[in-house]
Amino acid sequence: MSAQQPVLFFDLDGTLIDSSVGITRSIAYALETMRHPVPDPQALRGWIGPALRTSFQPLLGDEDKVEQAVALYLERYGREGWTEHSVYDGIAELLDGLRAAGYRMAVVTAKNENNARKILEHLPFGAHFEDIVGCTDDGRLTHKVELIGEALGRFGLTPAQCVMIGDRRMDIEGAAQHGMAGVGVLWGFGSEQELRQAGAQRIATAPAQLPELLAA
Repeated sequence: MSAQQPVLFFDLDGTLIDSSVGITRSIAYALETMRHPVPDPQALRGWIGPALRTSFQPLLGDEDKVEQAVALYLERYGREGWTEHSVYDGIAELLDGLRAAGYRMAVVTAKNENNARKILEHLPFGAHFEDIVGCTDDGRLTHKVELIGEALGRFGLTPAQCVMIGDRRMDIEGAAQHGMAGVGVLWGFGSEQELRQAGAQRIATAPAQLPELLAA
């Protein structure tokens, strides 16, 4: 790796994989089990990206109910939801190319870390990532800004040495709070407007565009 190449922090849901089926079914399972109305499918897609507790809180209000919902979600997701995903076209080729070019890479995701590791272990490019940083069961690490901070600590790097790549505003805003560059992607769950408003200066419409944006 050359001195100029940043370490790349990739979001998972909406950036590497389309995990909408597993996530939305697990949210619905949690709410149905608690006998709470389930939001419509389009609303549930908006839950992909933010921390689970952040999304459950306005719906359930009570902290104990939020924790119960998170536990139920993780119960189903850990059992079967983690398998309900697909890899976006071009991602495997992108990651192979970045690895061949000498980039160091990690996954930084608001998904539960154990589930994220389980998913990456079953993907052909999972070994390209030096580490996987995700949410803790106890909620200590929940928001993207905290997760990016954890990743920086594990790698012993400064924000200037890294780039965050993701599809939602939390990725770009979390990076900015550390003074880190962020690159938005449009094949996931966030819009270009959302990413621009969050401060993204570089946005990729397809995986093949990322290497050029990273080199810029």
